[in-house]
Amino acid sequence: MSAGRRRSAMEARRAELRALEAEVSALRRMCGELPAPSGDALRARQTFYLLHQTQSERLESSKDLRNHLEQLESELSFLSTLTGINIRKYSKKTEEITNTNMTEECVKKVLQRHRLCGQCQMITFELEFQVLEIQNKDNFSSVIIDLNIILEPTEYPELSEFVSRTEESRDLFLFFQSLRFFIEWCEYRKRTLKHFKEKYPETVHLPEGASSTYMVFRSSCQPGFEFFVVWTIQINKDGKVWPKLDLLTKVPKQALQLDKKRIIELAPLSFRSLLGMLGIEAALECLVTALSPLGDA
Repeated sequence: MSAGRRRSAMEARRAELRALEAEVSALRRMCGELPAPSGDALRARQTFYLLHQTQSERLESSKDLRNHLEQLESELSFLSTLTGINIRKYSKKTEEITNTNMTEECVKKVLQRHRLCGQCQMITFELEFQVLEIQNKDNFSSVIIDLNIILEPTEYPELSEFVSRTEESRDLFLFFQSLRFFIEWCEYRKRTLKHFKEKYPETVHLPEGASSTYMVFRSSCQPGFEFFVVWTIQINKDGKVWPKLDLLTKVPKQALQLDKKRIIELAPLSFRSLLGMLGIEAALECLVTALSPLGDA
């Protein structure tokens, strides 16, 4: 059962529990207000007591329902923690489609219109999609025929293309999975940039702040030397998410002319090799060392 359906089931059961408790309270008040038993009044009171006993049994059953609701809430909380997706609102409308073709008398078609709102860390999303169910004597099929994804304006331009592809493919599982990993990588990027800015304040610069998609390394001992690291988060058509870091250099022309071994020209390729061998943070440390041999620490 999906998180949205679990939440809808819990709300329905809560409403049923409240209705049962209200009915029992009303019956108790009615029994207390009856006159002393005699004749028809006695039979009426006996009837009310029987009803009260029945409702008490139903209330015991409702306690089991309450325990079940608590279990569902616990499972929903666990799923939200596990997936990083928090569903806040969910609604569904079902419509049975009447067949106009006499040759399809045995075919049943049901259209479900779903709408849910949720959040994955700092990103809020809204999904609207339709599911068409087709059933006959031999087969049953269910397919998403329409999907619309609305994201609140975010600081991550990489998501726009991903959302467009997901709407076209109508793959909800891929959307939730990739969104979670994308945000995790964005949070790691933010933490890493902040770490280097605090550790090397004279060398590392973040033109767009902690949410920047690139960082600038300026040499403290060789004016005019700058390295730009552009850090984007890529999502391919299969939903795979990975970081992509590219190095750009800015050095004086005189330095380029003196660079007979083409070290500066080959720096982007060397940086890519460092990423593969050492990882992101160690490769960035090497850039700082190259520009500031004495370091800022």
